[in-house]
Amino acid sequence: MYSTKKQRCMTLLVVAVSLLTGPLALADVVTDWNITAGEIVTEARLGTPPANRVLAIVQTAVYEAVNAVTRRYPPERVQLDAAAGTSVDAAVAAANRATLSQLVPSQQAAIDSAYQAALSAMPAGEAKTAGLAVGEKAAAAILAWRADDGATTAETYRPHTTAGIYVPTVIPVAPQWPQRKPWLLTSPAQFRPGPPPALTSAVWARDYNEIKALGSKSSTQRTAEQTDIARFWEATLPPIYHGVVRSVATVPGREITQNARLFMAVTQATDDALIAVLDAKYHYNFWRPVTAIRNGDIDGNDATERDPAWTPFIDTPMHPEYPCAHCIVSATIGTVLQAEIGAGPGPTLTTTSVTAKGAARSWTKTDDFMQEVANARIYDGVHYRNSTEVGTAMGKQIGELSAVKYLRPR
Repeated sequence: MYSTKKQRCMTLLVVAVSLLTGPLALADVVTDWNITAGEIVTEARLGTPPANRVLAIVQTAVYEAVNAVTRRYPPERVQLDAAAGTSVDAAVAAANRATLSQLVPSQQAAIDSAYQAALSAMPAGEAKTAGLAVGEKAAAAILAWRADDGATTAETYRPHTTAGIYVPTVIPVAPQWPQRKPWLLTSPAQFRPGPPPALTSAVWARDYNEIKALGSKSSTQRTAEQTDIARFWEATLPPIYHGVVRSVATVPGREITQNARLFMAVTQATDDALIAVLDAKYHYNFWRPVTAIRNGDIDGNDATERDPAWTPFIDTPMHPEYPCAHCIVSATIGTVLQAEIGAGPGPTLTTTSVTAKGAARSWTKTDDFMQEVANARIYDGVHYRNSTEVGTAMGKQIGELSAVKYLRPR
């Protein structure tokens, strides 16, 4: 998972579409600021793992600030005193500004613009002043807590080569991420799966031939609907997933602290999901379909025929294949949402994609949403079926950790 120029160029279009087709006012200031923060990290041109880390810190600070005012839940990490009448809106604005300013300073002008617009809508007075102070204190505490989480560890990836022999020169995405300190996991390898299928196995032959047929740029077997799904899920940055979360957050009657806690639960779990999946990816270092299919004659399996000119539908992400990162993220979020909405009928889940020109897709079941993401990565030509299944299983485990900690009664 990584950001692309195509994704960034489509951001403004998606914002325009959302203004025309979506509600002008969302559930609350927490949800409104979630959109703003997502736009800011997108414009900052962060890769997908760093963008998810930023939003986990932002949403955790926002939750601590909101909960200090509403006192709906026992304090999680920060003990703050907020006087009665303290402005929640001011606290949320200050928490967003302080965290985003620290983490994405290249976007300071946009951050300040959003902050000033928010403040101008609030009446002056003690409530506003107190709220700003609470938000800034919450942000400072969370930033200090996560300052040594390993994200700034020097990247030391060593390309595999023989002296004097050319290899592709792009360094893979976030090879230092497995050294990070998680939020919920006991270690990055807590849910590390077993190895990918042996190249001589029937599973490998099945997966190889499926993606060879469906994931090719020139595939004649991929349907128009499958192509639309593939293009939709080429997007990887947080906004495509946070749109799904907002489908729950904007249900009428939800309370603001409940939404702040949901966004914290989702973003912490998602950040951990990327730590876990990159740990597994760099541990196994399994080849991508474009490599495997162009070398199908050397895998020792008679059922995998080489195609020397095969290319995937989308550009291959710059990190090892196994397991599927999109799948672990979608399953993590889907599991958190299942815990939040319960077993009964829930709201329709909807989001838009910058790589599909702002098109929207919807699901009535979280399982359908998760399965579509898994299928998409096969149609994209970048992940094998087994890898999507393993990534999904990992995501469900991580989502459950977050649900138990934050959403289920203890």
